[in-house]
Amino acid sequence: MPDMSASASLAMTHLVTFAKEVDEDKVTPGVLGFIVFAAMALAVWALMKSMSRHMNRVDFTQVPDPKAEQAEQAERAEPESADAEASGQGKQKQG
Repeated sequence: MPDMSASASLAMTHLVTFAKEVDEDKVTPGVLGFIVFAAMALAVWALMKSMSRHMNRVDFTQVPDPKAEQAEQAERAEPESADAEASGQGKQKQG
């Protein structure tokens, strides 16, 4: 390691001794794993709170479309008049 600086060499020495102190049979996520998990949990909580706020603002009442309502009534009226004419009970002239 001729091209390493003295501080880099010292850091590598400390890291190697730290790696030897770690029990090879026990693997833990450590502090960094906890911090990452906690940050993700906070992000999910904030997103759920925001989504809940936005969903509460949505108005789910639907205004009926007058054109669609008229077309639906016209469709209902046509079969009734066709059935009445076919059975001979259509409009009869009273005289």
